[in-house]
Amino acid sequence: MDARFNLWENEISARFAKRFAGAGLIIHDSPLPRPVQELVSLRASQINGCGHCVDMHVKEATAAGESAVRLHLVATWREATVFTEAEQAALALAEEGTRLADAHQGVSDETWALVRKHYDDDQTAALVALVALINAANRLAVIVHQKGGSYEPGAFTAAFAEG
Repeated sequence: MDARFNLWENEISARFAKRFAGAGLIIHDSPLPRPVQELVSLRASQINGCGHCVDMHVKEATAAGESAVRLHLVATWREATVFTEAEQAALALAEEGTRLADAHQGVSDETWALVRKHYDDDQTAALVALVALINAANRLAVIVHQKGGSYEPGAFTAAFAEG
């Protein structure tokens, strides 16, 4: 199935996308470690069924040196030995922050405590913003049926680096 709508060819959605991407660059340039950013983005995208974002974050993570083993195990991170405790805390926040409708409390106090144990204020702010932003990005892409497979590593930052 082809995409329903090209978000880059419409003036309103293109203007929105530029501002949305600008928010993404703030997170990209934050002190939150890049591997954590990509793992969190990948996990939320998997949960939301966003092929475009899964494609993007697998390729960006690979280009940044992430191992295939870790990328393959993101979907089952609780059953894997390749993630640090800090990464596990971030992945738990990503899952709970993505599946808000599945739990009455949203993000659990236990997960929040683990996040705060491993991330300082700036990293926590970036992590929370990242979970919110990737969920919004997933929804945009899924609604218009933007497919995965054609993303080239570095395309995101190259398209918006000039601001």
